[in-house]
Amino acid sequence: MARTDYLDDPMAPKANSIKVAVSAVVRDPGGRVLMIHRTDNDLYSIPGGALEAGETVAAAVVREVKEETGIDVEVTGLVGIFSNPQHVIAYDDGEVRQEFSICFRAVPTGGELRTSAESKRVEWVTPERMTDLDIHPSISLRISRAAEESAEPYFT
Repeated sequence: MARTDYLDDPMAPKANSIKVAVSAVVRDPGGRVLMIHRTDNDLYSIPGGALEAGETVAAAVVREVKEETGIDVEVTGLVGIFSNPQHVIAYDDGEVRQEFSICFRAVPTGGELRTSAESKRVEWVTPERMTDLDIHPSISLRISRAAEESAEPYFT
């Protein structure tokens, strides 16, 4: 299903749903960040997705990262809660979702890079190369907040 992200756009459609989502900034020992090239909006992103009934947010992060990238991770901390009502995601089925993502820090523990139905490319990206990628500002914010390694989580 295709999606369009709107941020601070007065022409954006109004949100008609909110779902709990999780995402992870996964760094390898060399400081590279695990990134996916999404199939639904053609942007680069950190892995993440919706919380499913019966799972914790930490379990959802581990599942989503594995599903989208092939990498096993351990959650190591909370980056923050991102819930900007000016960021909406419109899907081609008519759903318009207000951003609500709980973003975690994680480290790889195993697995091998692979793509999925949601990721047409998966790679470890150096911080210097981030500016070469087409990344939505909401994802760039999560990555920069994770890099700060603050003990206090970010929230909107």
